[in-house]
Amino acid sequence: MLFTPAQRRILQWAALGLAVAAVVWLLGPVLTPFAIAAVLAYALHPLVEKLAANRVPRLLAVALVEIGALIVAASLMLLVVPILSKELPLLRDQLPLLVERINRVISPWLMQMGIDFVLDTASIRAYILKYLDANWDESFAAALMSVRIGGSILLTVVGYLVLVPVVLFYLLADWPHYMARLINLVPPRLRVKVAEFTAECDTVLGQYLRGQLLVMLLMAAYYSVGLALFDFDLAVPVGVFTGLAIFVPYVGFGIGLILALLAGVLQFGGWYGPIAVLVVYGTGQIVEGLFLTPKMVGGRIGMSTITVIFALFAFGHLFGFVGVLLALPMSALIAVVAARLRASYGKSNLYVG
Repeated sequence: MLFTPAQRRILQWAALGLAVAAVVWLLGPVLTPFAIAAVLAYALHPLVEKLAANRVPRLLAVALVEIGALIVAASLMLLVVPILSKELPLLRDQLPLLVERINRVISPWLMQMGIDFVLDTASIRAYILKYLDANWDESFAAALMSVRIGGSILLTVVGYLVLVPVVLFYLLADWPHYMARLINLVPPRLRVKVAEFTAECDTVLGQYLRGQLLVMLLMAAYYSVGLALFDFDLAVPVGVFTGLAIFVPYVGFGIGLILALLAGVLQFGGWYGPIAVLVVYGTGQIVEGLFLTPKMVGGRIGMSTITVIFALFAFGHLFGFVGVLLALPMSALIAVVAARLRASYGKSNLYVG
């Protein structure tokens, strides 16, 4: 069977895409720190270019931008510390009482319906006290005694903390050089079209990321202030976490909502905490969904929310954490490709409309 030149080119590109996907799938754990550094470099290189354009030495610009990014990342990671240090002891003390309260309310109601169901509160209490023991130093030391588990995790974390900043520095320092080398890999007759295509992808993804970042910051401020008005002790860490977690549609918001509900129940008891959380988060979801996201993000990526969620889970399932990092750029690329295919189909003789 003979193929036309156009068909051969399509097959070649398809084979190249499959080969790249296979390499990413096989080398996922090895590529993870490089993928993290590449995504960060893509997001941070405009700042480096602006500083360099203002006569700041490029290496100094890279150092300033990377140090600033590391400070922001460390600050965000430290938000988890007050949540754990505050909620875990409260969880250990209050959760058994909460289970007994639920048992007193639910069991009679179920028995009226003919369902004989009683929670074994003693076993649940023992289980909670066993796994939420206050002596975390001994637990941490015991975990590190395991060479296969604690040691490997520690080495991986330390390796990422060292490797990602180093790779990020070199990527930012030589970003124009790497981009020029990639362009040189494209045949000369296709460089104009490829440059137009990549510029369109960069515009779509950049607009989406900037709009999404602005929404995240506004919602982080809103949830923090809203919870603080209801006297939540963990208003700032839980609110900021929720605002930043909405980058993953629905999933991040759901995790933040669970943390807020847990904080409310453990701090106040009764219905005050959950009602306050539902008021703040319900209002926030309405404001975000009806006003902020359509205004600042809209359909810039060219894909619906459901499609973005599917892309995140699909790439994450296929390629692990690397897939999660690549899901958004690949979604933007697919959106641009789909838009161009629709435009070409509309101009072709095959279109009937």
